[in-house]
Amino acid sequence: MTEASGQTPDSMTAVADARGLEALVARAARVGKGLPPVERWNPRFCGDIDMEIRQDGTWFYLGTPIGRMPLVQLFSTVLRKDADGRTYLVTPVERVGIRVIDAPFVAVEVDVSGKGDDQIITFRTNVGDVVEVGPSNPLRFVDEPETGGLKPYVLVRGRLEALVSRPVMYELVGHGEEVVVDGVSMFAVRSNGETYPIMPTARLAELSA
Repeated sequence: MTEASGQTPDSMTAVADARGLEALVARAARVGKGLPPVERWNPRFCGDIDMEIRQDGTWFYLGTPIGRMPLVQLFSTVLRKDADGRTYLVTPVERVGIRVIDAPFVAVEVDVSGKGDDQIITFRTNVGDVVEVGPSNPLRFVDEPETGGLKPYVLVRGRLEALVSRPVMYELVGHGEEVVVDGVSMFAVRSNGETYPIMPTARLAELSA
């Protein structure tokens, strides 16, 4: 049924959603430049919005990609993953839930400098974060049973991680070496004096055979 204004209920909902997004953008922008202290804020939960971050790092709103990178970068600064495992956009006055298919960020570039204990691995994410792997920003590798491969993740901040993209992962493992961890020979990478096991060297040998 068409309303007297000529708008259908669905179109009015879309307009309301768009206005809601504009208001959220305005509140996020008022937070200021840099990374706001989202971990210290405790605003009320205002429900979920139809926003999703896909595995490749693309942000969607109402099923449509958000094509404006400055807007994506703005939202990325007010992301927070809570102990409940859910990811939220947080401002001082509200907290809204969004969907994240895998990780909220993607590591799209890596730089490896130094050797041995002095080696440092640095990633750049798709939204411009620069992350130096070390005790505060560890790297982990997760088995991917469906493909028989690995998915590396680096902690960016809080509980938010970046999935290391496939091309970057291949570059990263090129800096791997055999390291004994708890008496087991592991293929691993090192950064800032920390060792990050990728897989047992015996398994690597099997895969390479």
